[in-house]
Amino acid sequence: MNEPPLETARQRRSSETELLIVGAGPAGLFACHHAGTRGLSVTLLDSLPHLGGQVAALYPDKEIFDLAGFPAVRGRDLVARLTEQAMIADPVVLLDDGAAELDTRPDGVTVRTTAGHEIRAGAVLLTAGIGRFTPRPLPALAGYTGEGVHHVVAAPHTYEGRDVIVVGGGDSAVDWANTLAPHARRVTLVHRRRRFRAHEHSVAQLATWPVRVRTDSEIAEVHGEHAVRAVTIRDCATRNLERVAADVLIPALGHVASLGPLTRWGLRLEGQQIEVDTDMSTGVDRVYAAGDVTTYRGKVRLMAVGFGEAATAVNNIAVRLRPDEDLFPGHSSERPPAGVAG
Repeated sequence: MNEPPLETARQRRSSETELLIVGAGPAGLFACHHAGTRGLSVTLLDSLPHLGGQVAALYPDKEIFDLAGFPAVRGRDLVARLTEQAMIADPVVLLDDGAAELDTRPDGVTVRTTAGHEIRAGAVLLTAGIGRFTPRPLPALAGYTGEGVHHVVAAPHTYEGRDVIVVGGGDSAVDWANTLAPHARRVTLVHRRRRFRAHEHSVAQLATWPVRVRTDSEIAEVHGEHAVRAVTIRDCATRNLERVAADVLIPALGHVASLGPLTRWGLRLEGQQIEVDTDMSTGVDRVYAAGDVTTYRGKVRLMAVGFGEAATAVNNIAVRLRPDEDLFPGHSSERPPAGVAG
């Protein structure tokens, strides 16, 4: 796969584009591709230093099961395919830079980035996922500076022969326990409540692996000066302590999300989500949203739904910018790819 063309704020302080996509995760990458099929010029902006968003940053080696046509696909493989598809649109790609200020004008918008780049666009599509995210803290790690704490999990084979402690009770924690069980010497899953919040199928899968499950328990202490050597697990009911050997500690407690400067754009917000209409408009002129960042009645938070929202947004943006065009441009099998003469 060819590397995407990158520009930085140092190379060019201002630019013009028909569509600015803020967020280069799966929904943003698919929106970029779809904009290319509509012949729109595209700029893709993301605060992370790489494409792929949360998938690439947090679970590149985890298998994803909720996409049509893929019984299972690794996160990094999905990002690679989406990136290849998105580059058909020949976008300008700005990474390690985020959207900061928005100015609207009758014929478009201007977005200033955190690095001082100024982008003039016909419309903006927000595909920012959960926004900027930071891991929820594990109290036992307060002040700990040694190695062996993995907030981002590496390739599963790198855990061969290692004792792994996973902390948490949601989908991420249970999925990582299932993923690493065939590779690690031993996996222990610690959750401070009796019941898991993860999908029932994932919880049931735990029973098929030799994973030690400790519910109603918490990590009381992390041992090791320069690297994790063991943890002490406290039973929340009896207060009994158990010291367990460990090489790796994975705090899978979820993340604290923030929309950052986007909260000052005048968007309709419900918590950390943006309320949208059926055309994915946000109520701010020429600003649309798609993917996990959106909310509406009946919203189903699947990646596949985000892809559909991205296509819906792009088509509505296209007719806003080019009123003579049709909202539905025809099936993709009926027209050549972008850049290919018919």
